[in-house]
This record gives sequence, structure tokens and C-alpha cells, in this order.
Amino acid sequence: MTDDGRSEAGDPHRSEARRIRSLAVTTDDVLTALEANERRDRSAVLRVTPPFAGRMRARLHLDGAEGEYDGDVRPIHVPPERLLRETPGFPTVDETGDELRASEEPYTPERHRERHAEAVAAWREAVRDALADRVTLSTPEGPHDVTVNYLG
Repeated sequence: MTDDGRSEAGDPHRSEARRIRSLAVTTDDVLTALEANERRDRSAVLRVTPPFAGRMRARLHLDGAEGEYDGDVRPIHVPPERLLRETPGFPTVDETGDELRASEEPYTPERHRERHAEAVAAWREAVRDALADRVTLSTPEGPHDVTVNYLG
């Protein structure tokens, strides 16, 4: 019940976001969002679009790329970092080159590309290992904890 005696289910000012119990998101969408934010300084998020229900999908989206929304209920944008227990550092091309130059192996552009591809693959694996089972969504009523199920 609300303060004025109406049930919350019938309260037009209450967001539907509190209905969400779990999110389903592909692991690739999480990786792609994190990588886009690191490599290209993008504002990639996982977006949950209304109408909200108990189980919802969160999909890859560029924040700010949408138009106006109809109605009072807005999508929820989840920064991909919130889906991790810890955020592994993304390997930069410069760091990989410095490590290669400091090693016993002679530096070549081809070795640099190979070494960087290996570093990114290791980062992706570290991200998969750091995926959280729960996430806190930002809703109009405040924080709301839900479980997360990863696909793929």
C-alpha cells in the first residue's frame, strides 16, 4: 500500500521495474559492451526495455542512441561493469608492445599482433570468470537487486 491507501499495483507513479526478479544477458553482449567502452570510449550499456516482467532480457545498446520514449516508464540501462564481481584491466596495444620489447623474443609487428590477440583472449576469459550472479538496478524507487542468468 502507498501512503494514501492505494495499492502499489494500481499506483500509476510506481515504476514497473520492481517486478523484475532476473535478467538474462548474453555473455558476448557483456564482453562487447566492456570492450567498446575500453577501446573506443563508447557508452555501451545493457538495456532492459519496458514493459517489465519477472524475467527480462538485457541487450547491448549505445546509451544516447535512442529517440524519445513513449509513456512514463523508461528503459533501464545497466553499465556492463556492474555485471562483474571485479573488473579485469583491459590490455592496451602499448602495454602489450612494451611487454614484448622487454621479453627475450625479438620484437616484430606480427609478434605484437599475436601477443595482443592472446592478451585480449585472456582478458575475455577473466571477464567470463568474474561475472556476477546478481546486479543492482537503478530504478525510480531506488536500488533494486535481481539475479542474472548468462546465455552463451
